Amino acid sequence: MYVSSANEVYALDAGSGRQVWHFRRARTNGLAGNAAVGFNRGVAISGDRLFMLTDNAHMISMDRSNGEFLWETEMADWHQNYNGTSAPLVAGNLVISGTAGGDEGVRGFVAAFDAASGKEAWRFWTVPNPGEPGSETWQGKQIEHRGGASWMTGTYDPQLDVVFWPTGNPGLDYNGDDRQGDNLYSDSIVALEVKTGKLRWHFQFTPHDVHDWDAEEPPVLVDANWQGQPRKLLLQANRNGFFYVLDRTNGQLLLAKQFLKTLNWARGIDAKGRPILNDLKENAQGETYVCPGFQGGTNWFSTSFNPATGLYYFQALERCNLFSKRAMEWEAGKGFMGGAARPAPGETFTKSLRAINIQTGDIVWDVPQVSGAATASAGVISTASGLVFFGENSGAFMAADAATGKLLWEFPTNQTWKASPMTYVFDNKQYVAIAAGQSIIAFALPE
Repeated sequence: MYVSSANEVYALDAGSGRQVWHFRRARTNGLAGNAAVGFNRGVAISGDRLFMLTDNAHMISMDRSNGEFLWETEMADWHQNYNGTSAPLVAGNLVISGTAGGDEGVRGFVAAFDAASGKEAWRFWTVPNPGEPGSETWQGKQIEHRGGASWMTGTYDPQLDVVFWPTGNPGLDYNGDDRQGDNLYSDSIVALEVKTGKLRWHFQFTPHDVHDWDAEEPPVLVDANWQGQPRKLLLQANRNGFFYVLDRTNGQLLLAKQFLKTLNWARGIDAKGRPILNDLKENAQGETYVCPGFQGGTNWFSTSFNPATGLYYFQALERCNLFSKRAMEWEAGKGFMGGAARPAPGETFTKSLRAINIQTGDIVWDVPQVSGAATASAGVISTASGLVFFGENSGAFMAADAATGKLLWEFPTNQTWKASPMTYVFDNKQYVAIAAGQSIIAFALPE
């Protein structure tokens, strides 16, 4: 088992937790963004090689058996606010990743590197330059620091030989006055040919976003019958509060339905996938009351689809914010939000585990969670045996019945979640594991 933190990887014996080796390099001083506080979301493996993104946006490779360093490639200049937090993705002989820095005004991209040598194979820019297709969706003075960072991991379909990559919000995050238009390809899924990086299709969830609703929520690939016909689907519960089903061969919208109980920014999604906007007014203080808030109706943590139940499971957050905007200039080493979002006075939040019928978008069951840190970030995983494991907002690790949501088991960790569960088999025994604070906790499932 390989466990990462900023610029560190631990190789652990998956049966006992014994440390096999440890790779570490010094953290980078002067970074902006989430990497500056130690975020790292994992590693990738291909053959005998392990790959990790460093805090200063370098891709590195090492021998997975002993941690020996093999190669290093700079993806972007960290002095321009680029930083690295995501887990790379292996597709064929390539290792693919984006970088963080969207809240600090970088220009996003997805890049692929030869797994053996580290040589860059291709790069897709998530924000087009003037004159390129899509550039007409950016009108105004804001040209260089447009966001669209790709700080989460995409997913790979080997049959189509396509990667599906979620993209971040445009910048300034809260002020769109100098970037009129839809702002492609921010807040989108981009389908990229693995061999070339060529754009096959895109789907934008939130055109001209001014609420920090990136599309970095996990895209889940499902092969299932849709209205009586077998179809290749892509599912996403989006940060903007809507659940989407797309045909992943061409990006066609099949279903979009609100999953939040409280949502006021749009009345729905039209047949072309565009939100039908409400006209929200500023108050006397220049603030606009918007639901969901900047943390979104859900976020980056893992989701799960169970073919046996036909249900899609994810963590939902019901919370509204008061948004305000301000003008600002980009500076190296600083944020580029262009405003603020704060809780509405007297309002709290509710968090719950939800199960959606992917054919209808209806919520089949809902498990409310105890109040705690709104930033608790734990995803879910479901099993063929009919269980859903998830991190409850209290810090408890729990299991629920996948069909009904009935709570079956819990284990208190007394930690604020920053990770999602995973499962693996070791010596013919299945385990479920999760990172809690500075610990990795693994549970053996009954035989």
